[in-house]
Amino acid sequence: MSIFRSLFLWISNNKSLRKNLPNFFFVKKAVKRFMPGENLNDAIEAAKKLQKPKLGTVFTYLGENLTNISEAEFVKDHYKEVLKRISNENLNSEISLKLTQLGLDLSFEKAILFFEQIAALAKELNNFVWIDMEGSNYTQATIDFYNEVHKKFTNTGLCLQAYLMRTKYDIENNLDYNSSIRLVKGAYKESPEIAFQKKSDVDKNYISIAKMLLQQSQTSRRRIVFGTHDLKIINHIKQTAFKLNTNELELHLLYGIQTSEQIKMANEGLNVKTLISYGKAWFPWYMRRLAERPANVWFVLKNIFSG
Repeated sequence: MSIFRSLFLWISNNKSLRKNLPNFFFVKKAVKRFMPGENLNDAIEAAKKLQKPKLGTVFTYLGENLTNISEAEFVKDHYKEVLKRISNENLNSEISLKLTQLGLDLSFEKAILFFEQIAALAKELNNFVWIDMEGSNYTQATIDFYNEVHKKFTNTGLCLQAYLMRTKYDIENNLDYNSSIRLVKGAYKESPEIAFQKKSDVDKNYISIAKMLLQQSQTSRRRIVFGTHDLKIINHIKQTAFKLNTNELELHLLYGIQTSEQIKMANEGLNVKTLISYGKAWFPWYMRRLAERPANVWFVLKNIFSG
């Protein structure tokens, strides 16, 4: 693991830095590189602009590891409001959430109840709900949760992380054959016992899992999404899909990164959605974005010292 990656992941978990660093002007300015603003209206306006060049969007209200059920209920109500706004604004948008936002740390039953209310409204509005994967201590609980809700709501999907050694096994053995999956590399600090540490190993596993998912898609109703900005991997996936005669190829990429490439791929006919994150609890998420790609740091520095 690179020094930069380790540093940013450490900062994301440091309580003192999480409390104080976001108050600095240069940090607030830098984060605009990756999110349009802190409130839903900011996200909606960004989605409208992206829709013009044929880009769909996925909204994520930032926050995790809530400490009381009333906070989780607020998040549930917020996501229901997001779904209504998407419908009213006629946006090509979906939502993606973390289970600890819905109180998974506090009550599995309450989290299920809140999630099912969100998923039911999404189904009514012909929309879709993604579950983001968190750190490895939540992996099994999140898979169990998803398997439970997917029985009733097929308009739901699960994010899986290619840097975890268990992921290919989970797809083959712990998930329904028709479950929907968004494959990402992973952005949490994990031990060498359970996660690949070298970028080359993560990339290799990502490509291997992607090929397996594309092959499975030929005989299942599984929706597959690839979440990566690595153009080499994207091109490899495109070539594999072409060989398998798979027409539907869906990509989810982050707001503010390689926007011109996102538009280019959308113009090529690919189904591309931009992940728009917003909310006041942005700091740990932001640090993980920097840790994912050290190249992001240079984009940020350029943004800080320009204008």
